[in-house]
Amino acid sequence: MWETSRRNSLAWLNSRYIYGRIPLLHTILLLIEFAMAAQLIAKFNSYYAKKPVLTTMITNAVLGGIADTVAQTISAFRTRQALLPTNDPRSLISSGVELEDLNEKPARLSPTLSPRHTGPQPFDFERLTRFMSYGFLMSPLQFLWFGRLTKWFPITSTSAMAPAMKRVAMDQLVFAPFGLSCFFTFMTVAEGGGKKEVVRKFQDVYVPTLRANYILWPAVQAINFRIMPLQFQIPFVSTIGIAWTAYLSLTNAKEDEDMQQ
Repeated sequence: MWETSRRNSLAWLNSRYIYGRIPLLHTILLLIEFAMAAQLIAKFNSYYAKKPVLTTMITNAVLGGIADTVAQTISAFRTRQALLPTNDPRSLISSGVELEDLNEKPARLSPTLSPRHTGPQPFDFERLTRFMSYGFLMSPLQFLWFGRLTKWFPITSTSAMAPAMKRVAMDQLVFAPFGLSCFFTFMTVAEGGGKKEVVRKFQDVYVPTLRANYILWPAVQAINFRIMPLQFQIPFVSTIGIAWTAYLSLTNAKEDEDMQQ
């Protein structure tokens, strides 16, 4: 009885749109996540002083959840636009490109995720859980890495820019490729994929994503290492990662569409 009621409620929420375009369930989840983030921000320093690693893990998980929810909201919005008649006043933008996140299997491997899939696009709670879990589990490693960079290349009143640039170079040459490898491997295995799926994911999107990484993240990390105190460096990266995840979603969808043509 409870399971049936839950499914019916989710189905109803997934079929509701604000102004006919913005998915209601996605919006509610975003508001909840932003409220959680605001609570963490308000008390971050006191939490961090007591339990720095755990505070960083929880903060990273929440921000990772926001990132995925934003990406899913964009995807649902664009899918909704594709379903509206071209003469419908609610159809304000082109619907030529559908979104499919990097942590999902390519459309050719998963027909239900194909851009040609019709009908309401429900919120994927399993995907949200994967993103939050990845952010939570990756945080201790990031915490250790940023701490090491701070120790190896200390910033002083007489020497600031050079150590910061050394941190950026080390981070982008060592940790960025490793971090992307962890991301794609974790997401693919969490989806139920095996070695073959992991290899295919690397063949499909790893190199283009790494190139995109080098366009954005060196500048972000330069600001991060030069200005941000150590306790705010991972939250800062995760906050920028909200926009980064949405960008990756668009990039991945465009590549999948080109491959199908």
